[in-house]
Amino acid sequence: MTDSATPRPWRRTPVTDLLGIDLPIVQGAFGGLASVPLAAAVSNAGGLGSVGLYGCDPERIRDIAGQLRTLTDRPFALNLWLEFEESSDLRPTEAEFASWLEPLAPYFAELGLALPSLPERFLPGFDEQFDALLAARPAVASFVFGVPPASVLERCRAAGIRTVATATTVDEAVALDRAGVDAIVATGFEAGGHRVSFLRPAEDSLTGLFALVPQVVDAVSVPVIAAGGIADGRGIAAALALGAAAAQLGTAFLGTDESTASTEHKALLWHEDAAHTTLTRVFSGRLARGIPNRMLRELTIAARTAPFPAQNWLTGRLKQAAVAQGNTDLVSLWAGQAAPLRRGGPAAELVAALAAETDEVTGHGR
Repeated sequence: MTDSATPRPWRRTPVTDLLGIDLPIVQGAFGGLASVPLAAAVSNAGGLGSVGLYGCDPERIRDIAGQLRTLTDRPFALNLWLEFEESSDLRPTEAEFASWLEPLAPYFAELGLALPSLPERFLPGFDEQFDALLAARPAVASFVFGVPPASVLERCRAAGIRTVATATTVDEAVALDRAGVDAIVATGFEAGGHRVSFLRPAEDSLTGLFALVPQVVDAVSVPVIAAGGIADGRGIAAALALGAAAAQLGTAFLGTDESTASTEHKALLWHEDAAHTTLTRVFSGRLARGIPNRMLRELTIAARTAPFPAQNWLTGRLKQAAVAQGNTDLVSLWAGQAAPLRRGGPAAELVAALAAETDEVTGHGR
C-alpha cells in the first residue's frame, strides 16, 4: 500500500491525455437511458460522460449539448449511430407496415393503445444529426455501427473534436484504425444493449472481451477502450492489464440515480433474472443483450420481426406506455452480463468507488 501522495500510474493513460479527462473511465452512451445529469456527473467526477443521440433531431441535439454545458465544463461525448445502406431509407408500403404491426397488435391492445400509422420516416437522417453535433462541438464524437466517412472525420478534426468508434471484431478495429479515428472501443459480447457489428452479422461477431482486447491492441495504432462485462475496479484493472488505455462501463451506470432507466428496470437489475441476459432481435430488429421477459419470449417463438429501424420504432411506441404503467413485460430491458455486479446511488459516488477499487487492485490504494 502507498500513501495518498503516491502517483497512481493507471490513472494517466493515452486516453486520458487524448480526451483531457482525469480517469480512464468512460460511461457508455446507451441512447435513451444515459441522461444529461448522468453524463455531467461522470464528467465532473473525472471520467468521460456520454449521451447517445439515437433518434434525436437537430433541435434535441442542440438542447442536450446546451444542458450539458450548464452542468459541466469538463469533456463529454455525444454518440451517433452510423447509417446502414439497408436501413437508412426504409420506405415500406402500407401493406408491409401492416404485416410488421400484426405480431405487435396484441401488445398495443393490452396497453390500451391505438395501432400507430405508418410514419413519414422512422429516424432523422445521419447528416442532419451530424451537422447538429458538429455545431455543438463536444470534446468527443463517438460512433457505432460502422466506419465514419472520411468527410465526417475531417470535419471533426477541423472543429477540434476527438473521434471514437466501436468495434466488435479485430477486422472492424483495423478498418476503424485505417479510417483515422482517434481511439477505438473494443466491445465484447458480454456488453448490454446492441451489438454494434458492421463487417459481419452480429451473430458471427461474438468475441469475448478478454480475447478481443489484446488482439485489437496488437492490431491498431490508436488507444483502445475496453467495453463489455466491466462493472468494478477489478474489471478496469484487468482491461488495463490487457493493454486497453481505458474502460467503458454501461450497465454499471444503469442503476445510478441519474440514469433514466425506469424504476422497474433498475429494480430488475437486482433480480436473479439479471444474471441470465440473452441476445435478441425482437425489440429493434438488431441483435442486443437484455434481461428476458414475456414479450421477448413470445416474439422469439413467433419469429416475426420487422427490419430495423421499423421494429425499434414500433416497440418504442409500446415502451412509452409500458414504462408509464410500470409494465416490464412489454419493454426492452437492456443489461450486460455484469449486471449482478451493479450498484445504485449517485453516479459521482460510483466513479469514486471505481477509482478506489482500481487503486486497490493495482497496488496503489491508500
